Amino acid sequence: MSGEVRVGILGAARIAPLALIKPAKENAEVVVAAVAARDASRAQAFAAKHNIARVHDDYDALIADPSLDAVYNPLPNGLHGRWTRAALAAGKHVLCEKPFTANAAEAREIAELARNSDRVVMEAFHYRYHPLSLRVEEIIASGELGKLKRVEAALCFPLPRFSDIRYNYSLAGGATMDAGCYAVHMVRTFGGSTPEVVSAQAKLRDPLVDRAMTAEVRFAGGHTGQVRCSMWSTHLIQINAKVVGSQGELRVLNPVTPQFFHRLSVRSPDGRRVERFSHRPSYAYQLDAFAAAVLRGEPVKTTPEDAIENMTVIDAIYRAAGLPLREPS
Repeated sequence: MSGEVRVGILGAARIAPLALIKPAKENAEVVVAAVAARDASRAQAFAAKHNIARVHDDYDALIADPSLDAVYNPLPNGLHGRWTRAALAAGKHVLCEKPFTANAAEAREIAELARNSDRVVMEAFHYRYHPLSLRVEEIIASGELGKLKRVEAALCFPLPRFSDIRYNYSLAGGATMDAGCYAVHMVRTFGGSTPEVVSAQAKLRDPLVDRAMTAEVRFAGGHTGQVRCSMWSTHLIQINAKVVGSQGELRVLNPVTPQFFHRLSVRSPDGRRVERFSHRPSYAYQLDAFAAAVLRGEPVKTTPEDAIENMTVIDAIYRAAGLPLREPS
């Protein structure tokens, strides 16, 4: 492969400029070379706005483009598996938006395909690559907080536009899928393993779709945790994580997008302190990791195997709340 990764975008998604196009402009190893959308005029307008050279008539044509090395998949949740599968079949590397698939069974299927290929498949939990997240993991591993007792994470934001696809069950929507996948991932990452879901309570938008969810979890090591998320509830905005140990605790304000604002506070036998980090976008660190994996074979943190674990917890939360699992579209 040459010294750059040529990426095509599936869909003219709102997240694409933030997650890929802007950081690619500052990354000499990545070129956003093509886009396709269901609406050809929308794809043309998107390409013109973002200076993307090639527009394809449909997703299949983009995936088949031999000039592309990789595909960015920001399609609705229920379509992630289908088009990641298609991209792998065409020999493309994949950066797939979270959640990786509609459910754990589909995640296992895609992970097996990835294992049997020589392609990079990476789930876009961008926060995981930011120095803030790495530092939280370092503090926990150092033993400064003592033995872990409890880990909590929350991602709540208001989305009162109920026609949004994120409320659409047929597209694998729901608060736990869209916001909760982050909270689940943080609890797993900072808790050190994949926990068992003890209980879950949903607030519903309709009989199948959650607008908010709270779940209690328990880890094999004995510590407990909580996942909280919402797209419409009394918790209008809540983006934080807390790790409590036998000798102290840490709290993180906005671990998801720390480039906008953040605060890491630590209380331990060493005293109290606040740590701050780079405001370079988490998406830029993520793109660095993706390019390094494609070009030089460097490992990534958000692998398909990791995605299986995350989707397993999400499935268990839905079961505990008495809701059906999401299904591929």
